[in-house]
Amino acid sequence: MAVRDLRFKRFLCVVGLGAALLLVVTGSVGWFLYQRLDSNIRTDQKTARTLATDHGSRPRAVAHGAENILLLGSDREGNYGGERSDTTILFHLSADRRSASLVSVPRDVMVDIPSCLRPDGTRSRAQYAQFNLAFQFGGAACAIRAFEKLTGVRVDHHLVIDFTGFEKVVDAVGGVEVEVHEPMTVPDSTVVLSPGRQLLRGDQALVFVRARTGVGDGSDLQRIERQKEFIDDLLREVRGSGTLANPTRLYPVLRAVTSSLVADPGLDSLGELYDLVEGARNIPAKRTSLVTIPCNPRYEDGYMMVEDQAEKLFKALREDRPLPTRLYNAYDKTQEEPS
Repeated sequence: MAVRDLRFKRFLCVVGLGAALLLVVTGSVGWFLYQRLDSNIRTDQKTARTLATDHGSRPRAVAHGAENILLLGSDREGNYGGERSDTTILFHLSADRRSASLVSVPRDVMVDIPSCLRPDGTRSRAQYAQFNLAFQFGGAACAIRAFEKLTGVRVDHHLVIDFTGFEKVVDAVGGVEVEVHEPMTVPDSTVVLSPGRQLLRGDQALVFVRARTGVGDGSDLQRIERQKEFIDDLLREVRGSGTLANPTRLYPVLRAVTSSLVADPGLDSLGELYDLVEGARNIPAKRTSLVTIPCNPRYEDGYMMVEDQAEKLFKALREDRPLPTRLYNAYDKTQEEPS
C-alpha cells in the first residue's frame, strides 16, 4: 500500500499535471507539433470573467508565493445525468517549492454553495448542498467559489478535463490492465465489467473509476480509493511501455490530453504548464501529501465533514504549513470513528 501511494503521488504531481509529458514535448516532437498541441488547450475566459465579477467575496491569499490549482473532472457531455465536478483535487505547491499537497474533495460532502452567476446572466440562490452540484449551478467558477468558501483557501488557477478526454487518454496508451474485484456497470450503459485481471479500454476504464451504485458500499470515498488503484496501474503501463521516451507513442497521448483540457488564462499553454511543473518536479515523494477532506460517510444525503480535523487541514493549506499527520479516513480500520 505504501509503495502504491508513493507512486500515485509522483504520478499526480509529475504525470498528472503534465511534467514528464511536457519535458518530452519540448525536446522531441518539434516546434510544429508543439504549437499544434499548444493550440488544443482551450482558455476558460468565461470563468475568469465570472470570478472577476465576484472578486469581492473571494478570500485573499495568505501565503504569498504558494500556488493553489484546482483540478476538476467534469462530465461536460452530460452523459451521466448532468454536468458536475465528480472529481475535484486541490494541488497545493509550497512557496519554497520544497513540498506539495494533493487534497481530494468528496463530491458528496455537504457544503454552503454561494450564490453564483449562471450562463444566462441570472444568479443561483445560495444553498446547502452536495459539493458537486456547484459545478452544475454555475460551472467551474461556482465550484471554485464553493471550494474557497469551504476552505478559506484562495484558488490561483484551475484546470478542467472532461470524461470523454479521459477515455481518449486511456485508449491512446493502449488500454490499462487492472484488477476488477466485483461485477461493475453504470446505469443505462452497455458496458459491464466482470471480476478478474483484465485490460480495459477507455469506456471500460471510465466505468471502473466512476461506478458507485451497486459497487462495494456505494460510497464516493470508496470510489476515490479505487481511482488510486487505477492511477497506479496507468502509471505502470505508461512507464513499462516506454511511452514517455517514444515520440511516436507519446504524441497520441499528448493530443488526447490537450484536446480535453480547459485552463484559466494563466495556465492555457504548454509553456505555462511546464513552468508550473518545473517548480514541483524535484519535490520528493516523501514531501508530497495525498489526503482526502475528513468526512463521516454515515449520512444518506451526503457526507458530513469531521469539522475539527478539516479545519486543521484548511488552516495548514492557507498558511502554507505541513499538513496534519493524522486525518480521519473511513477505510482505515486502525482509527476510531469520530463522534
